[in-house]
Amino acid sequence: MHRNGEKYFHPRPSAAGNGYDAANSSGSNLGRTSQKSNDAIKERIEAYRKENGLKETDAVPADAVTASGSGLDPHISLRNAELQTARVAKTRNLGEEKVRALIQQNTDRADLGVLGEPGVNVLRLNLALDALGK
Repeated sequence: MHRNGEKYFHPRPSAAGNGYDAANSSGSNLGRTSQKSNDAIKERIEAYRKENGLKETDAVPADAVTASGSGLDPHISLRNAELQTARVAKTRNLGEEKVRALIQQNTDRADLGVLGEPGVNVLRLNLALDALGK
């Protein structure tokens, strides 16, 4: 269940069929030298900066503009979530601290405490926001 709009945290882009179609789970198979891939990433960077009120020089997390291998990964980095916090809080008329608390509650820690990076489960986070009724 992918939710769109300013009041939701946005997941990674998907290369799986029409959006997040589990029947078509796959990556794009486009390599680093692909012009099509590079153009798509540039467009996503521009859109991400605009929708989150970032400056042209602000770095954009890779997971905000590149799809996962399956195209269905529900997790984003903590940095990606942090950059979306102000937009979501403002749109929902919530304090940023409340939104940050929900991010922490919906973050999966590294496996065994050391393997991999923590990741924010966007689906669970958006459902928790909806449960607030705002």
